Amino acid sequence: MARILVINPNTTASMTATIAEAARSVASPATEIVARNPEDGPVSIESHYDEAISAAAMLQEIRRGEAEGFDGFVIACFGDPGLLAAREMATGPVIGIAEAAMHAASFIATKFSVVTTLSRTCVIAEHLVRNYGVEHFCAGIRACDVPVLALEDESSGAYQLIADECRRAIAEDGANAIVLGCGGMADLTARLQAEIGVPVIDGVTAAVKFVESLVGLGLRTSKHGDLAFPGPKTYSGAFSQYAPSQH
Repeated sequence: MARILVINPNTTASMTATIAEAARSVASPATEIVARNPEDGPVSIESHYDEAISAAAMLQEIRRGEAEGFDGFVIACFGDPGLLAAREMATGPVIGIAEAAMHAASFIATKFSVVTTLSRTCVIAEHLVRNYGVEHFCAGIRACDVPVLALEDESSGAYQLIADECRRAIAEDGANAIVLGCGGMADLTARLQAEIGVPVIDGVTAAVKFVESLVGLGLRTSKHGDLAFPGPKTYSGAFSQYAPSQH
């Protein structure tokens, strides 16, 4: 049995519930999924600044989960904020949903396009494509200019804008798979895939299956070198609660 903590780094509990439902829909019967979001931070993550602020509270959730004995962790924001820092904090594997979705797409297609929310976040996805070594698979990164929280508003027309952008990615980029660029899109994959006719990859579900596999293989986060636990030291002022402790 594996226990996986899925962390939505924004503070919108309804989005966390959507993410949890998607995660549980693919988890093995013996896997326990717990989904949480921090109490502090932005309601949505749509900029470098949002990512930086959200990462600190997300890391506290990693610390809490580590103390509770979770076997692995999923960071359910497409920017994968604080991913390497989370790996420093955790014993078990930590997977970001952008990392999971991009690698999963590369297994089943020679070209994928990312369809995300706001145009200003495209550069974040571009950096991740480069960092994860999948540049030769990525045909394009496209934005629908839909705010993250509009994904939860059926009257916003967000679904149709996303579907239309997926079709353009296939026609104009030559993509033969679509990576959804937001954890809040986790409930759209089946409908989109049926409508547009190519594989649609959601990072939440992909990350859950990757964590399950790593746990099943008995693999944990390396504690040799840069992913070793942070050394104990004093943090000052408001950040004193974030100070690393002795392992």
